[in-house]
Amino acid sequence: MLRTYTEVQNAIASGTSVLSILEDYLGRIEENQHLNAFLEVFESTAREQAKKVDEKIKSGNAGKLAGMVIGLKDNLCYEGHKVSASSKILEGFESLYTATAVQRLIDEDAIIIGRLNCDEFAMGSSNENSAFGPVRNALDTNKVPGGSSGGSASAVAAGLCTATLGSDTGGSIRQPASFTGTVGIKPSYGRVSRYGLIAYASSFDQIGPFTNSIDDAALLLQVMAGSDEFDATASTEKVDDYTAIESSGTKKIAVIKECLESDGIDPEIKAALEQQIEHLKNEGHTVEYVSFPYLDYMVPTYYVLTTAEASSNLSRFDGVHYGYRSEVAKGVEETYKKSRSEGFGPEVKRRIMAGTFVLSAGYYDAYYTKGQKVRRVLQDKTEEIFKDFDFILTPTTPTTAFELDAVKDPISMYLQDIYTVHANLTGNPAISLPFGKHSNGLPFGIQLMAPHFEEKALFNFAREMEKKAVASA
Repeated sequence: MLRTYTEVQNAIASGTSVLSILEDYLGRIEENQHLNAFLEVFESTAREQAKKVDEKIKSGNAGKLAGMVIGLKDNLCYEGHKVSASSKILEGFESLYTATAVQRLIDEDAIIIGRLNCDEFAMGSSNENSAFGPVRNALDTNKVPGGSSGGSASAVAAGLCTATLGSDTGGSIRQPASFTGTVGIKPSYGRVSRYGLIAYASSFDQIGPFTNSIDDAALLLQVMAGSDEFDATASTEKVDDYTAIESSGTKKIAVIKECLESDGIDPEIKAALEQQIEHLKNEGHTVEYVSFPYLDYMVPTYYVLTTAEASSNLSRFDGVHYGYRSEVAKGVEETYKKSRSEGFGPEVKRRIMAGTFVLSAGYYDAYYTKGQKVRRVLQDKTEEIFKDFDFILTPTTPTTAFELDAVKDPISMYLQDIYTVHANLTGNPAISLPFGKHSNGLPFGIQLMAPHFEEKALFNFAREMEKKAVASA
């Protein structure tokens, strides 16, 4: 089983064909159907790509990702292939174009193996909201893999492909990475083009990779990053060489004390983080506890703003333009109502209704405008911390992966994002690293956040952290 791109490259160097590497992954997907990670495997087009890459390798003009087999979260467009955002409302829809991030990977000879299950329209923290059933955690099939990119996380953890792409709106890459013992990064807002990503909340969404190594994540992000004429929000900021390994030197690290004082944090995760803090101090780094008194406001602010954006973004799915249309509806108004009622799942409907409410006359200023003001306060406070510190260190999640169907209350589910929404509200890059193993046998992650567009520094310090990660008892 090839878990990293280095292993893939070594296999190719020793004479293994890309096609045979792909066939091994296809076999593993077949053996692991019980995980429900893949919604569709693109066998024929993947084999065609693999054969072309083999020819390129022979002729010596293969790209940077030759032989890397990648799965796509089911909200990323790939021309000529179905995409559904794991929703009934997009039943049978085939993409007419390819997302910029995906195209850049293909241009470097990556092979796209299939589309991966996720929470419907990327709304969820457990991957139980998919119209196609829940994804199971590859490490314990009774547990959730996290969400919304649960299929992407579980596929990497199970070795069903070399890497996957996910999207992160409030932690949807980092939380599943923590639950599955994988590496997951949310880049700075605007670092990767969102063109071809089915929108949930446009001012929050970012595409990022899941991998089994930091080096693979760095390589993938470098290939995907950069400006894009099709996305006005994609930054023109220079893309650094994320793959260049440089000594980090000693750093100043802020630990948000409210995160460790939170009632919901697992004692073992807290103890492991405190142990790591002491380890970093012993290595010569400056680690200080700082107050971020807005922790309790972040999740409510996030849900006010993202549901408002979702209400607007999802209005296009109306049963008229494309996708699912109710067979029993009569007339235009009934077509809208019945198609949306039948096509969307409960969580998506809940968020659309919440977002429509906060945008409605009489409530817009009380909720949406106030939410934007709070977001500015959060951004200003975060920038203030980064004037004195290089990184912010927190747990990625308050607990390890929980049982399927264990969290019934939507508010309790929303609080799963308590440590991850910060980076989405402020637009900062953040990475979750496999950090330790709980006494229950499940992994958990540690989260590093950096100033805007400091992904290179983030990767280099993450490599230092990876070497010295202290497992909990």
